[in-house]
Amino acid sequence: MTAPIATRKLVYPSSAHVEYFDVPEWVESSLRTEFSELEVVVSRSREQYQRHLEDCEILVSWTVKREDFLKCNKLLWIHSPMAGVTQLLYPELVQGPVILTNATTVHAIPVAEQALALMFSLSRRIPACVRWQDQRHWGQDESWKTGHIPSELDGKVLVIVGFGAIGRELASRAKALKMRVVTLKRDPSRGTELADKSYSTDQLDEVLGEADYLVLAAPETPETRGMIGKTELQKMKPTACLINVARGTLVKTDALIHALENGVIAGAGLDVTDPEPLPHEHPLWAAPNVLITLHLAGTSDRFWQRQIDLLAENLRRYLTDKPLLNVIDKSRGY
Repeated sequence: MTAPIATRKLVYPSSAHVEYFDVPEWVESSLRTEFSELEVVVSRSREQYQRHLEDCEILVSWTVKREDFLKCNKLLWIHSPMAGVTQLLYPELVQGPVILTNATTVHAIPVAEQALALMFSLSRRIPACVRWQDQRHWGQDESWKTGHIPSELDGKVLVIVGFGAIGRELASRAKALKMRVVTLKRDPSRGTELADKSYSTDQLDEVLGEADYLVLAAPETPETRGMIGKTELQKMKPTACLINVARGTLVKTDALIHALENGVIAGAGLDVTDPEPLPHEHPLWAAPNVLITLHLAGTSDRFWQRQIDLLAENLRRYLTDKPLLNVIDKSRGY
């Protein structure tokens, strides 16, 4: 009797309770059609997910509980549909042979556009206009007062901390607006062609005073957590704005609230906060000149098409033993 052919299995847990992350039928069908050598399992329940973990070779999920990871006897590759992978970096995964990739390139354009939207909103005083509209108040006289006059991005200095896919997309758009782009990255000797000036990340203190807009687009790592606190904010111009589209933990929240309440900086545009979700009574909600966009920067109507394009390309590479895209250095966390 011939032994059954071993099946290579890809498991993709679907978040049916969150429509945006519920794997569309066309995605499931596309994977099964192109990659017939794989058994593609889109699991729509916890029970179905756990049933297939033991012999799963490829797992597509933004998070994997440690106890579930330990059940995976055949796992070789985890692909996160998100950019951040901090939640996956427990010792067994970091120290083991399983490859980890992410979807930072999927989210680069919408996150860059969100950062730009926050900059435009703060510079043109859009939040104040929305409040006045809600109050049916024609706030033109207030808008002509010193400190409330809308400003321009043209000619302003944009400092981008973290110059990966998101940073590059933001820089190209900022250059089109005639902004001066300063970047900070671990190795400023390469990949900074769009920058007017480039520095290493340990030179942050040297450039804080230059920034009209300081955009955080760096991954969350032990080195970046709390990188913006009271000392750093005090080195910024009182007319400068902080934009965070990375992770809330990069900024010390109490220090930011103090800086906003005391005019240390002019404003903040936050797609992410610490804590998150932000509790109802948290003082950051009421801080002056802050715009909070509820961790929506990576959201886009083109999410699933970009997601499947990246996953399919990496599957082709994986199945033909070619280098994968967006491989995470697990020891660094990005």
